[in-house]
Amino acid sequence: MQGKSEAAVDYQKLQFAYRRVGEVPQRVHPVAVVGAGPIGLAAAIDLAQQGVPVVLLDNDDTLSTGSRAICFAKRTLEIFDRLGCGQRMVDKGVCWNVGKVFLRDEQVYAFDLLPETGHRRPAFINLQQYYVEGYLAERAAEFGNIDIRWKNEVVGIEQRADRVTLDIATPEGRYALDARYVVAADGSRSAMRRALGQESHGRTFKDRFLIADVKMKAPFPAERWFWFDPPFHPNQSVLLHRQPDDVWRIDFQLGWDADPAAEKEPARVIPRIKALLGEDVDFELEWVSVYTFSCLRMDRFRHGRVLFAGDSAHGVSPFGARGANSGIQDADNLAWKLKLVLDGTAPDALLDSYASEREYAADENILNSTRSTDFITPKTPISRIFRDATLKLARTCPFARRLVNSGRLSVPAVLRESVLNTPDSADDAFDSRVVPGAPIPDAPIRMQGSPAWFLDRISGNVFAGLHFCGTGEDARTAAGQLAAFAYPGVALDRLLVLAPGAILDDTALPCGVAAIEDAQGVLARRLDAKAGSFYLLRPDQHLCARWRAWNEAAVAAAIGRAIGRQQQ
Repeated sequence: MQGKSEAAVDYQKLQFAYRRVGEVPQRVHPVAVVGAGPIGLAAAIDLAQQGVPVVLLDNDDTLSTGSRAICFAKRTLEIFDRLGCGQRMVDKGVCWNVGKVFLRDEQVYAFDLLPETGHRRPAFINLQQYYVEGYLAERAAEFGNIDIRWKNEVVGIEQRADRVTLDIATPEGRYALDARYVVAADGSRSAMRRALGQESHGRTFKDRFLIADVKMKAPFPAERWFWFDPPFHPNQSVLLHRQPDDVWRIDFQLGWDADPAAEKEPARVIPRIKALLGEDVDFELEWVSVYTFSCLRMDRFRHGRVLFAGDSAHGVSPFGARGANSGIQDADNLAWKLKLVLDGTAPDALLDSYASEREYAADENILNSTRSTDFITPKTPISRIFRDATLKLARTCPFARRLVNSGRLSVPAVLRESVLNTPDSADDAFDSRVVPGAPIPDAPIRMQGSPAWFLDRISGNVFAGLHFCGTGEDARTAAGQLAAFAYPGVALDRLLVLAPGAILDDTALPCGVAAIEDAQGVLARRLDAKAGSFYLLRPDQHLCARWRAWNEAAVAAAIGRAIGRQQQ
């Protein structure tokens, strides 16, 4: 797939073939995913990679119209790497780390979202949603255990003790499909949510924004530019992003009283763009939309055997790029838990942790998104005075820059309070931002003498155990301990992490144990690891436990806790 010619496919015009399905009576599928957008596709691929057959249903036969979600964050790219299509996204996308904030026509300050080295992926890429969906759909088509059914609309649902029955309408009539679990990823207007009599609750903001995708040659760098009260669009805000194919995303704040239909007319859009770019710049309008936005979520993301993910479960304003990124992380959180439950390794109650962890993440995203929107669109004279004063201070006072909010950009939630975490022992002190519940950071490593990246090495959809080694004798002892350890039904990727320059013959290691070299010491620094430290990672690459020394009983208890078998 990596060598596929992008010019050969117009993803905005791509249409998938409907095919007749002969559903076998009494067959119960392990998982049905409703919605073949980015979140549904990611969930299906993740499950398929772990050997779980999936039926993926969508009521349409095309990809998204217009660019829509375009900012995909570093953590999302790392998930795409694990799903087998991350490099393709990065190759096509526009990589960026730097953002700039302007007040009127003066730059207030700039920020770098990835100021340190030692990461494979950039802070963000900009990539039109139809490319993301297209690449994911093509990746999904590579799996024999994903049954993609286009033009299959769920029109009814019945939950039973051991399954869910979906009533599905197709161009040729209706049929019933049974599945043990259903992932509802059918978007903000979720039919699955309505079918279960559920609603999302929150706040709708009284403002409107115009999105214009403009095709042009322009000298602007690959950065995020945000203007408050610019002279070319006074008393409002404007956001500029570069996309692939010489397309630029421009967001214009319009105000609540703007007429959505009228504002989409070229006669209204073109003068706004010329005011920004200048009268002599040649450009073409590729896509225009006017939107309002809300910050809301369902009360609970789990309803029996139906689990909601992405916009069907939660919605935020576009400022901060938290919508699609959070949805991909929903799928990342859910897939490994479904796998263990379906295998009988973990109890059904493990899926409750999906709901609690991702509800927490949604609340964090909604809080940040609401604060961003309130700062960008002040609704009272006092709040406007505060905002403008903050922006003026930010020119020279670094403390004020922390108060400026043009969209707190997406970062993964740290699941500190998760019931799946094992708290640090009172005897084990760590000085690291990577605490139990946090996603593990990437780092440069060496494997068998060749440069590599840490997250690539632990992308096997299983638990991973990292033992940081000192001398060669320590490594051999640790290897023996890891090789002897087992937890029934749970695969564990056993890794010795060697200090920079250390050499260990892999052929001398016991079966099931591998060694990597922390080439620059970056991984140890980020985790505050010392010789003898042991770290336990979940299949979604979140840290769930850590110790200063190997303790077989404690590691076994932590795995039991992480799969919902034990509570502390």
